[in-house]
Amino acid sequence: MNSFTLLNTDYVQLNKSWHYSNIKSIFYRLYYIDGGEGKLYNDTGTVTLEDGHLYLIPSFTTCNYECRSKLSQYYVQFMEGSADGISLFAANRRIFKIPASAEDINCVKRILLLNPNRAIKTSYNPRDYEKNDILRSYQDMNNLIPPSVFMETCGLLMQLLSRFMAADNFQIAERTMIHPKVMDAINFIQTNLLSSITVEGLAQRANQHPDYFSRLFLKNTGERPLAYVQLKRVERAQLLLITTDLPFYKIAEETGFESLSYLSRIFRNHTGQTLSDYKRQNLISQSG
Repeated sequence: MNSFTLLNTDYVQLNKSWHYSNIKSIFYRLYYIDGGEGKLYNDTGTVTLEDGHLYLIPSFTTCNYECRSKLSQYYVQFMEGSADGISLFAANRRIFKIPASAEDINCVKRILLLNPNRAIKTSYNPRDYEKNDILRSYQDMNNLIPPSVFMETCGLLMQLLSRFMAADNFQIAERTMIHPKVMDAINFIQTNLLSSITVEGLAQRANQHPDYFSRLFLKNTGERPLAYVQLKRVERAQLLLITTDLPFYKIAEETGFESLSYLSRIFRNHTGQTLSDYKRQNLISQSG
């Protein structure tokens, strides 16, 4: 079962400075537009931002943002979690647009009402909000709010996502039953990225020979164990790059890489970008 937790939400009024290119966020972004006009676009097409509509950009979906004059919007940014690592929108990495019903608008406004002071920044200067340890502050807020508020917020996010899933061309990603020993290894990897993880160690947990376990893991996930570990460490590095002000060497430590140079090489292999380029590009994109 996939879960979705709030990072930030706010109502903002934007101008032509809201203009960013080739942004691929690790978060989901949902917008409700109540005035003005802009556009979102990528290599699959262009979507006009207009009054009275909801928009969704799933995580890891490349997108360009543009406002030529004025644009007012509610935005909700949130993260996805799943036990098997498969996104609910894995087969739908595109820009969604649907008319907003009265109930949809109430949901968006209710999320903001339940979660005040969750704006992603305090100014439009990226230098200001780059200094904030964004992830930790929002995790703390999720931990401190009453359980009823947390549960209602998660429910509202699911309700809004269901509206996009009802679209005619929404595709359900094929999910197969994952072998219990592989699922245990996945859970161990996701919660022990800081530790030294070896195929031998994972195989020992599963009481299997390393070669057999590696083949079983590949059959169930499409990746060899160590390639999967690298992928998850890179994803964690992406998260830390744009949600904290940790120096790069510290991010290497926090993601289990033995050195900054090793992190830099693997990160570029996976993303096609340097650490600096990725941080700069995605921090600028967080302005709403």
